[in-house]
Amino acid sequence: MPLPDPPPPQAPPRVRNRELADIGPLAQLRAGRLGIRLPLLLVGLFFYGASMAMVIRGTLGQIPWDVLHVGVAKHVPLTFGTIVIGVSLLVLLGWIPLRQKPGVGTIGNALLIGPSADLVLSLLQAPEALGWRIALLVGGVVLNGIATGMYIGSQFGPGPRDGLMTGLARVTGRSIRLVRTGLEVSVVAVGWLLGGVVGVGTVLYAVAIGPLAQLFLPLFTVDLTPRRPDAGPPDS
Repeated sequence: MPLPDPPPPQAPPRVRNRELADIGPLAQLRAGRLGIRLPLLLVGLFFYGASMAMVIRGTLGQIPWDVLHVGVAKHVPLTFGTIVIGVSLLVLLGWIPLRQKPGVGTIGNALLIGPSADLVLSLLQAPEALGWRIALLVGGVVLNGIATGMYIGSQFGPGPRDGLMTGLARVTGRSIRLVRTGLEVSVVAVGWLLGGVVGVGTVLYAVAIGPLAQLFLPLFTVDLTPRRPDAGPPDS
């Protein structure tokens, strides 16, 4: 009895072509598609800083990491942006046991988020109407999720804080949503003990940012493996 013909080869699911590449900085630059990835990185970093400023000007509670930044500001004579940079560099130390690979996006996040937030803070004033404050809060939280997906999805490596998120998710096997929420809640506790301000916006962000990051990250992740599965081996 003849054996049935084997089924035709199936293309891998699209999600596999959009996974984050675990590569170093030189490989990130050599991976191509820089015309898409570099603008995505820079715009994402600016949006991230802008989202922080929007939530602060909403005056309904700060982003969990900003609760920490404000708490630290009560103990050291540094500007908000300088503290953001300093905390970013300290968080990078947590990458060592996770064996996370830093990249262009890692350094860009550490150095550009704080100044971006300071710029938008200088242009945006806190409104008096409660409706506008709520709009700034909700818009800032959503924009933060979009910005996270953009700059991580550019495949230049996550920022210091999101590197902890992706690294812990990889090591523990937990979802990005669960790991991100756990990190945000922990940071709020430390920031509050240092004197940071906690409010409704803090709770909203801590609960919502995990699902938002998980939603937007696949949408913005740039495919670094465009070759077809049946294209044959690469040229030597």
